Amino acid sequence: MNTYSGGYEMFRSLEDFVPTWERETAQTTKLLSHLTDESLSQQVAPNHFTLEKLGIHLSQAITYMMSSAGLDLAPLEERESYNAKEIAALYKQTAEGFVRVLQEQWSDEKLLETTTFFGSETTYGSILLLLLQHQTHHRGQMTVLMRQAGLTVPGMVGPSREEWAAMKG
Repeated sequence: MNTYSGGYEMFRSLEDFVPTWERETAQTTKLLSHLTDESLSQQVAPNHFTLEKLGIHLSQAITYMMSSAGLDLAPLEERESYNAKEIAALYKQTAEGFVRVLQEQWSDEKLLETTTFFGSETTYGSILLLLLQHQTHHRGQMTVLMRQAGLTVPGMVGPSREEWAAMKG
């Protein structure tokens, strides 16, 4: 059970999840706000996600994963391309819409219930943890691509290299 979250059933109440989600989505929004249109084609190697695709994937994953878990979320409009501002706005809108729907449709009791999620038995509270872990995973990938693209990376968990240097004076 709980293959996706390593056995942790971190979220047992919406009251615990929502502030964590809001802090983490603020960090993701901050990261996305540093993208430029010129940087969006950066990728680690051919046939890998570009910064544009990773940025869009963060929004798509919210709706896909949480719809797969039973929340009534509308799928995102599929488009060929996005600019940097559109990616940041789409993410913010999707993250805020998700938490509203979550609070309307799920309860604390629901988080303790077991379900089958992508072929693995887990709890709904563990799915919320997985959603956060997935977001953090892709933010890490994005910071590497952003550095390769010559962008300044904001601190995510503590100060970035540039922020640390500025603090030291």
